[in-house]
Amino acid sequence: MTVSDGGSFPDGGKATRTSVLSLDDGDIHVCEDGPRDAPALLLIHGSASSVRSWSPMVPLLTGSHRVIRIDLLGHGRSDKPADRSYALPDQARRAGAVLDRLGVGHAVVAGHSSGGVVATSLAEQRPDLVTALALVNTGPSLDAFIAPESAATGPTQWPPTDEQLRQLASTGFSRAGYRIPQEILDEVRAMTPHTFTATMRATRSYLEQRALPERLAGLGKPLLVIFGEDDRRWRSSSASDYRVVPGPEVELLPGLGHSPLLEDPPRTATPLLAFTAVHSARVD
Repeated sequence: MTVSDGGSFPDGGKATRTSVLSLDDGDIHVCEDGPRDAPALLLIHGSASSVRSWSPMVPLLTGSHRVIRIDLLGHGRSDKPADRSYALPDQARRAGAVLDRLGVGHAVVAGHSSGGVVATSLAEQRPDLVTALALVNTGPSLDAFIAPESAATGPTQWPPTDEQLRQLASTGFSRAGYRIPQEILDEVRAMTPHTFTATMRATRSYLEQRALPERLAGLGKPLLVIFGEDDRRWRSSSASDYRVVPGPEVELLPGLGHSPLLEDPPRTATPLLAFTAVHSARVD
């Protein structure tokens, strides 16, 4: 069953089409922008985030793409069940099911942070569906992770306060004082303690099994890697690890941190648009 609210999502512009797709194991919130017959571009957010993390980028991409964003299970406006799997392959399977339900036969898939890990898993499962991959500040392996100075990995209370959330998110940006939009904080707070911890653990588990460059090397998919050079969560120098994949494009963005899509959308959109112009496919 598909339930559409028929309205627009406040941060996506008046043309945003929103719906809720009921899958076998949960309802998934979907946002679409741009012409329905344009090449599809799926944007996947990272852990403890939502479709809103891509909102500043959307107006820059809709001139040439049907831009599709989803809230992964456990995030945003999607369901947050305690008895469903949050493993990365299951999140990727749901993303593929959403594209199937939308009638999308081929898509370039872009993921930010752990969203890039979901994108990789989707390409592994559905090479017929994914024409190319763009990974934005997605650590290639756990060796690239920058351990936080504090041993705390999450809020000490739930729901967390704004101050706790801002402290937790501070390493997601290159500069001190960046003001995270209140709407994003509110959607993190709308998660449950279970979905918060389960999704974090899922990314670690997937990377422990096999590093992303090794997974991608055998897929034969065009690859773009964008990295804010001042990332405080993943060593930006680790972007070079993706060069084991045949013919990758690697773009380092000086002065930007872990979330370049929020810190400087135009600079982030430029290499992504150049990449999709070459590798996008028209709707079947």
